[in-house]
Amino acid sequence: MIQDSFQVKPQPPWLYRWIVLIFISLAMFGNYYVYDSIAPIADLLKSDLGFSDENIGSMYSVYSIAAVIVLLLGGIIIDKIGTKKSTLLFGTIAALGGVITASSSDLYVMLLGRVFLGIGSEPLIVAITTALAKWFKGKELSFAFGINLTIARLGSVAADNSPSWASAFYINWSDPLYLAAGLGLFCVIGGIFYWFLEAKAERKYTMGKAGETDKFVFADLFKFSKSFWFIVALCVTFYSAIFPFRSFAIKFFIEAHGSTREFAGFLNSVLPMSAMIATPLFGLMVDKFGKRALFMMVGSILILPVYLMMVYSGVSLYIPIAMMGIAFSLIPAIMWPSVAYIVEEKRLGTAYAVMTLIQQIGVAGFNWLIGVANDSQGASALNPAGYELGMWLFSVLGFFGLTFAILLRISEKGPKGHGLEEGIKKSG
Repeated sequence: MIQDSFQVKPQPPWLYRWIVLIFISLAMFGNYYVYDSIAPIADLLKSDLGFSDENIGSMYSVYSIAAVIVLLLGGIIIDKIGTKKSTLLFGTIAALGGVITASSSDLYVMLLGRVFLGIGSEPLIVAITTALAKWFKGKELSFAFGINLTIARLGSVAADNSPSWASAFYINWSDPLYLAAGLGLFCVIGGIFYWFLEAKAERKYTMGKAGETDKFVFADLFKFSKSFWFIVALCVTFYSAIFPFRSFAIKFFIEAHGSTREFAGFLNSVLPMSAMIATPLFGLMVDKFGKRALFMMVGSILILPVYLMMVYSGVSLYIPIAMMGIAFSLIPAIMWPSVAYIVEEKRLGTAYAVMTLIQQIGVAGFNWLIGVANDSQGASALNPAGYELGMWLFSVLGFFGLTFAILLRISEKGPKGHGLEEGIKKSG
């Protein structure tokens, strides 16, 4: 009996780990769906409720502002209460955000719902990332991360394509949001099942330890190299060009190109769909061949003309969207892992926290700015030229993104490079 009491508990079996992965990925699916549920009804919010594009952009901006505030907490709550409690807590807050947004036609109530979503969503992602590290570290961690992100992005794809597969809901502005609120409950369901699975595993199995969540350490800001700040600058310009475009893309395709809601939703879904497929492949490519800064330049060049092509060239929308899809797969696949080459491990938490925080500030600002630009030019189905100013603003961001990618390439080719341009053949 004494000997049995000191017996080492086994690790969770393969099947148990993957059941955990399915349920926490289900929470991510609901999270992503609720976030992207506004774009398919943007024109309905304008026609039925009299919302301006600035109002619509603000629904994304307040999410990002709330996310910034939460990111400044640096994972303290998650570290303190643990992954199972934090997954359920923040999943519930995110789901509540979807319910509040759908519950009223008042702009300020809907904005409050998006604030709740921002408060819950970003810590939920951190909590789930931390949980994955506990369950899969030293095993199939990269693959598990990939599966989790793929299922999460399916939430975005499902939201973009909801006018097709859930067309019965698109008779007004509110029913699609009630659908989103219902799917947002997956955040709670996933959190409940994860709590149960982890609690049971703690009694029966030896659990791994999660790595530290990303924390902001102010003193570390003065210890980062030029290359890191060039990557941060590329990050904020790139995502500020992509995500605010997606916020208005379905409305833009409907009003400026006469697309059906179903086809506009499909076009918008090409970006997350392409990222699901191509991002891991591009990651493998640069791991093997290196040239990371060079490939980020290529991605920046690809995105530079796409916005003006959509308003001036008359080419098929498939061409600029395909170019954007490649860039959206290529740049993130290289950009985020590149930080680990440039920043020493003990400062990685601060590096990623700073990068994500500045990204969210940029996305918040440009969601609002593009809405103001569209309103100032009277963008509508009767005046599709009103979208041109916003597309020029996106193109300016593309120019700055290319500039930062070039500066990164120059920095990394110099004597103080960090090996970003080296691949497996050279480094090992």
